[in-house]
This record gives sequence, C-alpha cells and structure tokens, in this order.
Amino acid sequence: MFERIIKQNIYKTLYKGKVIIIYGARRVGKTTLAKQILKEQEEQGKKVSYLNCESLNVKPKLETTNEILLKDFLGDNDLIVLDEAQNINKIGHILKLLIDTYPEIQIIATGSSSFDLANQIGEPLVGRSREFKLYPLSVEELKSRFNLFDLNGKMINIMRFGTYPSVFNQSEEESKDELYDIASKYLYKDILAFENIKNSGILLNLLKHLALQLGNEVSYNEIAQTLGVSKGTVKKYIDLLEKCFIVFSLGSFSRNLRKELGKSKKIYFYDLGIRNALIENFNSFDARNDIGSLWENFCILERMKYNHNHKKHYNQYFWRTYSGQEVDYIEEHSGKLDGYEFKYNPKAKFKKAAKFLETYENSTIELVNSENWHKFLLLKI
Repeated sequence: MFERIIKQNIYKTLYKGKVIIIYGARRVGKTTLAKQILKEQEEQGKKVSYLNCESLNVKPKLETTNEILLKDFLGDNDLIVLDEAQNINKIGHILKLLIDTYPEIQIIATGSSSFDLANQIGEPLVGRSREFKLYPLSVEELKSRFNLFDLNGKMINIMRFGTYPSVFNQSEEESKDELYDIASKYLYKDILAFENIKNSGILLNLLKHLALQLGNEVSYNEIAQTLGVSKGTVKKYIDLLEKCFIVFSLGSFSRNLRKELGKSKKIYFYDLGIRNALIENFNSFDARNDIGSLWENFCILERMKYNHNHKKHYNQYFWRTYSGQEVDYIEEHSGKLDGYEFKYNPKAKFKKAAKFLETYENSTIELVNSENWHKFLLLKI
C-alpha cells in the first residue's frame, strides 16, 4: 500500500462542514484510500461507517429525501464513506439534505466517473463540497518507497505497464493479465451504463485509434471517417472518455499569431499500461517505435498529477506553427509561459522553438529527458 498524497489535503478538509468528493477511474485506489481514512479516524476514537452504493442493500435506503429515515439508516457516526456514490439517484440533493441537516456528520463520497456524479452534485452542492481527483500512482508517491536510482530502473516498465496500484511492481505476466482484466471489465463500464450502449465496438475502436495517435494532433473528421460514424459522435465519445478518466486532452496555445495552429487537440492516456493493453503492445523498448510518444505522455501525465496534488492551478497547452516549430507542453501562470520539450534519449538533438520565445515575453523552454526528469516531476528533491 502506497501513501497517497491527496490524503494530506483531504485531512485538512475533514469536519469543516463540507462533503468531500473523491473522483477517479475504477481500480485506481479510491476505496483503499477511503477505507484507510476510515481506519485512521476510528483509531482516533471516531465512529465510522463504510457503505457500498452499488449494493442492493444500500442503494434503496439512501434514495430518499426523508431526513429522519436517512439519519436512522446512517446511524450515530462521525464519518461515513459512500463508495461509488454515482449509483444513488439524485445523490446531489441527498448529500445537500444531509450536510444542511446534519453538518456534524462528515461524508466522503467516491465516484468512478465524473459525468454522473458531477452532474448530480454540481448545482445542489455549490459551496458545500471539496473535490479531489485520484490518479494512478504518481512517481512522487513511488519516491516515498524507492530511491531515485531504483526509480530510474523502473522507468521503462512504468511506460510499458503504467502505475495502477494492482499492476505496479508485479511480474510482466501478472501485469498484463491485470491490465487486460481492467481494460475488458472496467474501462468503459460507466459509459456503457450511462449511455445505454449495448455494443462497445465503436468505443473500443475509438480508443485504439487514439492510442495509435498518441502525441499527435487529433482530427475528429479523420477519426469519424475511419470509424464510419459522425463527427458529433466522435466528439461525444471522447468527452465521455475524458469524464471517465480514461483519456485527457491538451489544447493548442495561440494568441492569434497568423501561423499558429488554433483549436487543435492532443489526446493522452491517464495510464500508459491501459493504452498499451488496448493495442496489445507491451514490447520491450528495443522493439518499439513509439518511445517518444510514451515519454511525452508520461511526462505530461506526471506533471498533471504533481500540479493537482500540490494545488498548482496552471493553464496547460501545447504549441505548434504550420511550419513545424513546436513546444510539447506549456504551463501558463503568473504572466509567464513555461515551455517544455520531451526527449527520452539524453543524446537526442534539441532545438528551442525560436519563434515562440521571440513572440511571447516571459517565456522559457526547457528539455526533459530520461536523465533530468526528476527536476521536472520531483521538484522537492
């Protein structure tokens, strides 16, 4: 079991009259984290309770707006976890009723998909909740158990098998079995249920297409033609995949410079093991032609985890001109534009995008490779 960084932030919010929401993909460790908090609080003398909202014994008893019945079911507890809370109809209104009527009860609600839970809690819980996103394990969390030398040695396997808690540090065979299991049983379970999709073929083909286009700009028109569906369907499904924490997008940065690309998108995966499982490619590095794309996804994903865990709210982009000058990743904050180029091989040629530096004041570009990555992703060491 790894210590999750957001737990520290969650503890700072406990018993302050707010519902705590923990989002994240299935199997990233939300239940483990919630139960760990419950156990620690119980050891401190708090009365606690865990409720699985997928259970038929729990669901009907929570789907009421009668506060007396709710309180009778929840009992005399200080802290209650509602796991997979998106399964409860009108969960937002129920949570609002509980927090308004019984503010002394701390509720932690977890959800494996943001669209259902977010849509239901958004308006009812305005000003009444604090939200946290749980990712697969971050290299910063791994650093608490492994020194930098050992972590460097595990880097290739991280890009092959990802960092799901049940996958990391397992044998190759066990890692593959677990990833195929997650991909086949859990990956888009919420989308199929939410959209009532009976055939997951389009979703699977879309995911495979995105996996093969990793690090490239995506064209909705091209994908639609390839899959034989409408552009609107592609946009809708990608949006759902983002809300299910399977993929995330990076938009292009532009201040209307004539030769800049505008409104372009790149799509990345929340876990590279899942990406590789989708295309059934766990090959070693000496037999791959996508190392650059894997490294780019890894660096952007880990930076995103770091920023979220440490509450750094930066705008994030990539930049490219029609002539081919590009910056893989940009963070905009405090009137500055910090650009980064990702090259796995430390000996790879690197030329800064002069037009970007010339056009935008207070801008920088740095190189992140397999030798100096820790300066970018482990800023505390």
